[in-house]
Amino acid sequence: MISIEPGSGPTVRRILLGTQLRRLREARGITREDAGYHIRASESKISRMELGRVGFKQRDIVDLLTLYGVSDPAERDALVAVAREANAPGWWHQYADVLPDWFETYVGLEEAASVLRVYEVQFVPGLLQTAGYARAVITRGRPGAPEEEVERLVSMRITRQELLSKTGGPRLWAVVDEAALRRPIGGPAVFRLQLEHLIEVSQNPRITLQVTPFWTGGPVAEAGAFTIMRFPDEDLPDVVYLEQLTSALYLDKREDVERYSEVMERLSVESEPPERTPDILRDMLRDLG
Repeated sequence: MISIEPGSGPTVRRILLGTQLRRLREARGITREDAGYHIRASESKISRMELGRVGFKQRDIVDLLTLYGVSDPAERDALVAVAREANAPGWWHQYADVLPDWFETYVGLEEAASVLRVYEVQFVPGLLQTAGYARAVITRGRPGAPEEEVERLVSMRITRQELLSKTGGPRLWAVVDEAALRRPIGGPAVFRLQLEHLIEVSQNPRITLQVTPFWTGGPVAEAGAFTIMRFPDEDLPDVVYLEQLTSALYLDKREDVERYSEVMERLSVESEPPERTPDILRDMLRDLG
């Protein structure tokens, strides 16, 4: 039976239900092709369902459970209920008109994570940005975008930050390259407020913020920025998120996650200790004049 932590959103429910369907199918020795034929669909649809990348039709779930030999009414009802909950729109659905599909998946996973480990080389992490800084970053990334679109994206980014203060929200451990903290995006006034905000959040016991100084000789993470997400649900593996210009990669193979975890550990060791962060940021404020 699926075990779902309180507060888990629809994205996690889709992944957990998909995992359970895969286990049931494999236990019966049924191929994806045969399962797809049974619900009048393709093998690729079964694959997407098992990966939690599509919504679920109740009829499909009922038919698959019958095919997989799940006859207990209580178990069938529980799985169908999870399917209904997995189809419910997340809070971010209201921003679907300005949000790429591939990023909606990230927001759903981010909301369900228990630990977020972030490495940034160009910008302050989104979860720690002020509205002014976020507006400047978004405007640079979308030159010519209508003001309304920019403001909705800023609103969405600030709304995401609420998970850091809600009960049961994740712990954030961010390692930021000094270059990102020396680049006055938005101008001196906006950037001053951003640095002051970072000093404030660095006092939050649920947030660990480290700076990778120039003198380390260059970033350890040649691949650039990345995020490692860990979840409280035992059935959910850690996921590495890599954002690209027009898409994103989600890595959950053990060898990939272990490699990025090793890099993150090296970054943490080579960066300044967290207790030094407020003083480093204050020095940067003084340098702004």
